[in-house]
Order: sequence, then C-alpha cells, then structure tokens
Amino acid sequence: MKTEEGAKQPVEQTTISEHIGLRRDVKVWGSFMWGYADVGANIYVALGLVMAAAQGATPLAFALAGLVYIMIGLAYTELASAYPVGGGGQYFAMRGLGDFWGFIAGSALLLDYTICISLFSVASAGYINFFLPFIGLNKEMFVVSFGPFSAINALWLAEALMITLFLVWLNIRGMRESSLLNEINGVLHIITESGLVILGFLIAWKPELFIYQWKHEFPTMHQFMYGSSLAIISFVGLESISQAAQETRRPATIIPRTSLTLIFTVFIFTLAFSTLGLGILPWQTLAAHESDTVAKLASVIPYIGLIAGPFAAILGASVLFISANSGIMSVSRLTYSMSRFDIITDWFNKVHAKHRTPVRTIWVFSGIGMLQMVLAFLTPRAMDTLGNMYAFGATLGYTLVFISLLKLRFSDPYTPRPYKMPLNVKIKRGKQTYELPIMGIIGMLGVIAILVEVVLTHTIGRIAGPEWVLACFIYYFFYRRSRNLPVFGSVKRNWEEDQKRVLESAEEYDLLEQYKIALKERDEDLEKEKKRGAVI
Repeated sequence: MKTEEGAKQPVEQTTISEHIGLRRDVKVWGSFMWGYADVGANIYVALGLVMAAAQGATPLAFALAGLVYIMIGLAYTELASAYPVGGGGQYFAMRGLGDFWGFIAGSALLLDYTICISLFSVASAGYINFFLPFIGLNKEMFVVSFGPFSAINALWLAEALMITLFLVWLNIRGMRESSLLNEINGVLHIITESGLVILGFLIAWKPELFIYQWKHEFPTMHQFMYGSSLAIISFVGLESISQAAQETRRPATIIPRTSLTLIFTVFIFTLAFSTLGLGILPWQTLAAHESDTVAKLASVIPYIGLIAGPFAAILGASVLFISANSGIMSVSRLTYSMSRFDIITDWFNKVHAKHRTPVRTIWVFSGIGMLQMVLAFLTPRAMDTLGNMYAFGATLGYTLVFISLLKLRFSDPYTPRPYKMPLNVKIKRGKQTYELPIMGIIGMLGVIAILVEVVLTHTIGRIAGPEWVLACFIYYFFYRRSRNLPVFGSVKRNWEEDQKRVLESAEEYDLLEQYKIALKERDEDLEKEKKRGAVI
C-alpha cells in the first residue's frame, strides 16, 4: 500500500489477518475478570493514598472520579465491541485520529501498563508484609541506606520483583492459564469484599465519626484536587477488556455485558469502602497504612477483626497479584498491536511458537516495570510515586479515547455498534445521519479536568510523565524515518477490509452482513452522485 504524500519508498503495510493471530480463548466470565482484576483491585492501592490527601472528603473524591469513570467505561464499551481488536485506546486513537495520535495514546498507555505491573506487584507484596508482625518481624528490620538514598525497604522490593518474574513466566505460558488465575481469585475476592462491607456497616460503622470527619477534617482545595486526581487510579483497568477483545469469543455480545456489569460493581465497592473507612477509623490511621489499608480496616471490625484482618491481607495480596498479571497481559497485547501497524518495530511482533503469546513484549515491558519499581523505592514513598505516574498516563490516554469516539462517529458511521453511549443527538448531512454522543462530550471534559488536576498537583507526574512521552516520541521519530514513513502523517490502510476480517474471525456474522450492506448502500449512493454530476 502507499503512504501519504511526503513518504519515500513506502513500506508495504500488512493487515491484521496477515499475522499469526492470538487465540480467542476468553469467554464471558474471563472477560469480566480481566477487567475486575485491574479495576477491582485498585481500591486496595488507592484507599490509603487518597485518604492521605482528601482526608474527610475521601468519599466525595472517589464519587467525582467514579462519575467520570462511568463515562469512560461507556466509551470503551462502545469502541471495544465495535472494534474487537487488541490495542485498546491506542488502536481507537489510530483508527480515528491517525498514526501520530495513535502513538501518543499508545505511549501514555504503555506508561500506565508498566506502572500497573510495578505498582500492583509492590502493593501485593505490601499486603503480604501485613503478616510480618505475626512471625516476629517488622519492616524496619529490612530498611537499608546507601549513598544519598535512605530508608529503602529491601525485602519489600525483592518480594515485588519476584512476583513480577513469576507473572512473566505465567503470561508466556498463555492466555487461558492467565485467565483461569483471574477467574478463581476474582470469585473469592467479590464474595469476601461483599462480606466485609456488609458486616462493617452492620457492626462497626459509626455515623457520628463519619459526619465529624466530613465537617472538621475537610482538605484544602489543593489537597482535594490531589486526592481526586489520585482517585482515578481506582477506576483504571477497563482498558484490559478492550486489550483482550481480539482474544474474546463473540465480543459484540460479551464485551457490553461484562463492561457494564464491571462499571457499576466497582463504582459501588469503591464508594462503600471509602465511606466505611471514615466511619470506623480516623483518616490519619488509614493513611498511615497505605501499603495494607483494607487489611487494617478489616482488622478493627468487632468480633471478626482477628480473622478478617489477615484474611483481607491474603485477599488483597492475591487480587493485586492478578491485577499486576493483567498489566503484563495488557502491555504485551498493546505493543503487539502497535508493532503490526508500524508504530513500533515489528521485532515486537514475534509470537511464541508453542504458546502463541507475544513473548518479546512480555519480557521487555515487564523489565521496564521492574526498573520503575527499583527507581520508585529510591523515593520517600514508593507507592505514591508510582500512583502519580499512573494517574498521568491514564488521563492522557482516556482523553484521546474520547476524542477518537467522537471522530469515529462521523468518519466511520458504517461500522455496526452493538452498544452505543446513551444520550445521542442525530445530525443529518445529506443522506447520512450521524449521532453525536452528549455523554461522550461530558466524559471528555471530565477527563480533561482530571488531567489538569494531575498536571497542577502531581510534581512527579507532570515531570516524569511528559518525559516518558518525549522519550517514546524520539524512538518513534527515528523508527518512522528509518522506514521512510511519515512521522506526523499516517500510512494508508484498508480499514474496511480489516474490519470485515475482524468480524469474521470473531464469528460476528450478523454484524459482518450489516457492515457489508451499509458499505454497499454507501457505494451505490456515491455512484449515483457521480452519474448525476456527469449528467450536469
């Protein structure tokens, strides 16, 4: 195929179907658990971090971030069910806005996924360390210092690194094994988390303590902005469902069902835990236990605390473990997608001969995650440092996803959309009717507002985040130039043929037929217009 004007000696661009495909092994429960593994686990990380900033207004911070998250979830549900291809937000941005913006979205999501690997591995190890006092040890025993760096918890870092290495092995083994791990842990997590919330409100929650902290422990505006922007990390993870879309059976049916269930399940749990916490303990106590906040909360519930605390620690360690697992899965599928479309080198396109998993991407980006982990432990608060970076990557990527959603509604109205965001305004241009998603516009403005909060209040995020994107751009610039491809333009691709192949591989034959009919009607209308013009 040809590149856009300005590229010399164009490189032939292959289509999706010309590569060895990934197996469609993920079913309804597996799809739900891939998302829940990421999103459902985030409260174990975010509760203490957000509590330290938002204080008595923590439930409000989670609620505002959660409303934006609901609209993000609806946008992803529409796009992932319409375009069931690995790549998620990067693919949507490339499809709607072109290669360069697809690269920007991809670099933001790469940051998110590598941070996901490191943050959740660290957090999982943190909940394991809840048990250190029970065996006569304490965290201070393993704190070391060297040179200008002090108070580095060597044991915690070593545990997190070992967790990541185990997950690398697991993901090379294959999607089915990884998905099964998520499903088993997810069932236990949902049942236990529900029990903690119900029993906590019945026998431990004090409304007077909650009201006191709401009235007298309210944060400053700067603190609230910092806390509400950190709260968005409680809802990062829907990308996992869209990343697994290329390996999901009957995605047009499964993705809307699992995504919508996931959105409201996580929203309810997040509000419940933040409200429960402020009605049981002072926010200062919970903030002081940012590495095992939920376990600390469970341990003080009367009658069951002696058992609930350790059990919540085990639960937190396991669900954060599978969340880090989802990060490795997602980053490998994202880079696999980017390499197929000449956003990065096709060296990343290598699929394991036996397991058919993208082995090189798993090793490279898991390695970057481990490096980030080491660097974070050189700062005073490793989890807060990683959370800063996580929020920047998420909000930048989500902003581009919303813009892509709006653009694709107008540039590609022919692709069947099994699910559409609600509140649409119809706009007629000639014979074609377009639908403008009002909730999509509101969601885009909400994400932009959180991105501004991140830039204003997150010192590490506003420095290291753009530096990451810049470093990725330098690579992108030289790679595209070496291939004689446009840096800011796009390689011309036959998206319509690719979409037909995708729908066929997903066994979505009804949608494929609808798509062919819509394209045929469009072509017939164009032919009539040409004949009419020739007559005139």
